[in-house]
Amino acid sequence: MNRIDAAFKNKPIFMPYFPLGYPDLETSIDVIEALAKHGADLIEVGLSFSDPLADGSVIQKATQVALEKGITVRKSLEAVKELRRRGVEIPLVLMGYYNPMLAYGLEKFVGDARDAGADGFIVPDLPIEESAEMISALTSYPKGSAVEAQTADENRPSTTLHSAHDGGLPLIQMLAPTTPGERMEMIARNTKGFIYLVSVTGVTGERTSISEGLGALIQRVRQHTSVPVCVGFGISTPEQAQEVCRMADGAIVGTTCVKRIGGSEKPVETAKQLAAEFRAALKEPRP
Repeated sequence: MNRIDAAFKNKPIFMPYFPLGYPDLETSIDVIEALAKHGADLIEVGLSFSDPLADGSVIQKATQVALEKGITVRKSLEAVKELRRRGVEIPLVLMGYYNPMLAYGLEKFVGDARDAGADGFIVPDLPIEESAEMISALTSYPKGSAVEAQTADENRPSTTLHSAHDGGLPLIQMLAPTTPGERMEMIARNTKGFIYLVSVTGVTGERTSISEGLGALIQRVRQHTSVPVCVGFGISTPEQAQEVCRMADGAIVGTTCVKRIGGSEKPVETAKQLAAEFRAALKEPRP
């Protein structure tokens, strides 16, 4: 069983987002480790880019700081590898934009990310209609890669959790309230891992309430797929996450994580507290 599927055995899940390199590289690694070990079920690991079109001002500022401090794709992948060395076992899904992946070399990027311990990718500016090259890279296995060696190891226990290499690492697809019905069906039927459902139109950021039409939107998506549906954009509090997860399989929390942790004098301790708060809210029995 791969790590993403295993995470959803205990729904609903808490999925924080945090960018590598913010407020500096070492602190960001410590923060992600703290989130992983104190309540997160899956982490959306941010790869910084100079033009993050899907992100609001808080995340834009954080990723700009990371770039100014010298974060790169290569350093980010090394950070993922370090997190695995530290015993982080939950899924780590890389969230980044397409241009830096192309600049790195798409097949090399996918292979290095896989070998570092990544479990999948979220690429907001890559529509499914233009994703053939990325999907091809995701479903191929470079000779000599760590995953190829691991797959060939007949002595490896069948219960071991590993990257979702059966059919390639998943390219997580995003759906929004504005997605036309025909396109929503096409994306939902062809997705792997989970659906990233954008709860509102616009960019990431904190909201004071949950969209009134969210329940109906989730039901529309569920008509076309059996994979888990996770909701992001605008979830700011444990109470909002709990409300969302009465309908969805997971809550994605980005801006609040970046704002609270990045603005703290003790970011690692704040990360532990935040993860525990959201986990407690989501693991309460559903009414």
